[in-house]
Amino acid sequence: MNFQRKRIPIEDGDYYLTPEGYRCFTEKYHLKRGYCCESGCRHCPYGYNSKTNKQE
Repeated sequence: MNFQRKRIPIEDGDYYLTPEGYRCFTEKYHLKRGYCCESGCRHCPYGYNSKTNKQE
């Protein structure tokens, strides 16, 4: 998919650090971004399933 990417400022509550030290974006951030990146994000509000490559 070809999306025009806009820079979204990261604010408190947009992500948390996992026990392994990775940044995990929250549903709030994904909604603010406004589209699904189809990467199988943990908190995807758009219902994308990376196993089936479909939004449910």
